[in-house]
Amino acid sequence: MRVCVRQLILCVRGDKPGSLSEAPGSGLRYETAEISLIGDREQNQDKVAIASGRAGVLLAVLDGMGGHADGERAAAAARDAMRANFEQESDYIADPTAFLNRMVLEAHDAVVGLGRGLSVEHKPRATCAICLIHQERAWWAHVGDARIYLLRKSAVVERTRDHSHVEVLLQEGLITEDEIAGHPMRHYVECCLGGESALPDLSIPNFRGLQKGDVILVCSDGLWSGVTDEVIARSCSDRVPVSEWIGRLSERAIASNAPYSDNTSVAALRVVAG
Repeated sequence: MRVCVRQLILCVRGDKPGSLSEAPGSGLRYETAEISLIGDREQNQDKVAIASGRAGVLLAVLDGMGGHADGERAAAAARDAMRANFEQESDYIADPTAFLNRMVLEAHDAVVGLGRGLSVEHKPRATCAICLIHQERAWWAHVGDARIYLLRKSAVVERTRDHSHVEVLLQEGLITEDEIAGHPMRHYVECCLGGESALPDLSIPNFRGLQKGDVILVCSDGLWSGVTDEVIARSCSDRVPVSEWIGRLSERAIASNAPYSDNTSVAALRVVAG
């Protein structure tokens, strides 16, 4: 019988759990938390980062692709490249879209470098989702099937659309939203960081203004494959600390996907004052 011990990494930003921080470069006060659970896998290939600097706040989730060698190294290299890029940024980002584009492409180059000289099947790869909070607005970008949600008043205002085969089927009307999680080709992504040196497809929508009570949730596919968008939205309450909420949500996703649950990781931010 295979026994899996779940790994938990949980962090609440601020001086103490429930404390508030102010986003540099804006009047926002916010609460953040991150979590990464190993699920029923033998290794956790997800990486999570929440960074606060002169330019604002960065939330990132990187998902090393388990079907390829060194998925954990790929996720770590991409995370480190993004964090370093963010920490070097000045107080004001004139073009956040260009900044995110550069950040993702440099992370891609870092992962490509890990696989230089290796055969195609051994090249490390990862998917990613990142969100920048700057000047009371949110910009985000993603590659693959890691997701970003903007939640407001217990509803999904917006979420990213996956770069995946099942998303193509959904857009063509061949399957429904409810069929995605259980589809046999759900794990096939159309693009990723790493692998070939060609630049990956990158989605960067226009910015979204933030208001008190808004929640940004960045997650790997291990979360959304186990809980519906409706469950994510309805479970989000300002009466529950962000750390407690994402902990319960992640455990629920793992329980739903057991005994084949994936690594499940989340970075979340709630605006508590504007």
